[in-house]
Amino acid sequence: MAQSLIHIIDDDPAVRNALQNLFRSVSLDSVSYALCTDFLDAPKPNLPGCLLLDVRLPGMSGLEFQSQLARLGVYMPVIMITGYGDIPMTVRAMKAGAIDFLSKPFRDQDLLDAVNTAIEQDIARRKDAESYAELTKCYQSLTERERQVMALVTSGYLNKQSASELGISEITIKLHRASLMRKMNAKTLAELVKMSEKLAAKDD
Repeated sequence: MAQSLIHIIDDDPAVRNALQNLFRSVSLDSVSYALCTDFLDAPKPNLPGCLLLDVRLPGMSGLEFQSQLARLGVYMPVIMITGYGDIPMTVRAMKAGAIDFLSKPFRDQDLLDAVNTAIEQDIARRKDAESYAELTKCYQSLTERERQVMALVTSGYLNKQSASELGISEITIKLHRASLMRKMNAKTLAELVKMSEKLAAKDD
């Protein structure tokens, strides 16, 4: 597995120490915090990872903090842990996007499995974000006319139909199409359609 970092938020120092010892035993790096504010204030290396979050914390609860993470720009996968879990609490956490909800005492292997799943998900999310950033950069390099042509051809318009729609010649459409395909790094029309769909999905 690629280098990663597990973030632990639990107000019990004994729990934090036990969890870090467990992760150390399987060569996983971790860092712990007593409070949610400590986590927010700490510098975070640009590494894939996950957040192991206790439900009952002083001040803001883990569930409250989980609901705020996206608004704070933190998209790290979350695993909730608690010694006082119940069904409504579990449902709320899972609906908010938690990878898992583990009640103490939990089996070490169950936690490790959840952590591995969360880290793999974060790696995939990061790759997708990098891919989308590159796609956006390519799209922004297009001229306004090339964007118009791209919208038409990816909607199924033939060159002749696109020319009529935009009031320009068919040869000009072909030139714009060749240029935008090159700028988008699209080898086929099908690939360009997928790129267009991905851009539209993010806009939604």
